[in-house]
Amino acid sequence: MKFGIVIFPSKRIQDYANSFRKRYDPNYALIPPHLTLKSGFDATEEQIREIAGKLDDISRKHVPVRLNVYKFSSFSPVNNVIYLKAEPTEELDNLHQDLGAAFDIDQEYNFVPHITIGQNLSDDEHSDVFGTLRMTDVKFEETVDRIHLLYQLENGSWTVFETFRLGKDA
Repeated sequence: MKFGIVIFPSKRIQDYANSFRKRYDPNYALIPPHLTLKSGFDATEEQIREIAGKLDDISRKHVPVRLNVYKFSSFSPVNNVIYLKAEPTEELDNLHQDLGAAFDIDQEYNFVPHITIGQNLSDDEHSDVFGTLRMTDVKFEETVDRIHLLYQLENGSWTVFETFRLGKDA
């Protein structure tokens, strides 16, 4: 089974992201707007119990994370992804590092905290959409106090397996 670890921002940020995602993200119907801490990985039922235990331990050690979403950005020219950029705070970076250490995360890319709003765009569409969006003022600040272990269903959609509250012991 495929799993992932994410932060879901507030409904306000999700609604804002979805106003773009419904047009520019083919995964719009498969998963709500999120900030990925660990992308999809395979695990068995036995392994996921151990992983959930590690996530519980990690979440207890970390205080809630400040999330400051402040602009549109893009991964171009590597790929045509447009996203809402989240400020890389110390709390967020520490949480990501602890997850990486606990789960031997072998990342294809450096950790860039973001919420994807558009992907799989043609070069022209990416250029047009990003050219317009990057001039838009974006300012969302909030504190998130949960991380979520998700699993992927047979139809490709993702749903919450377990939620972990940050800072229970912090």
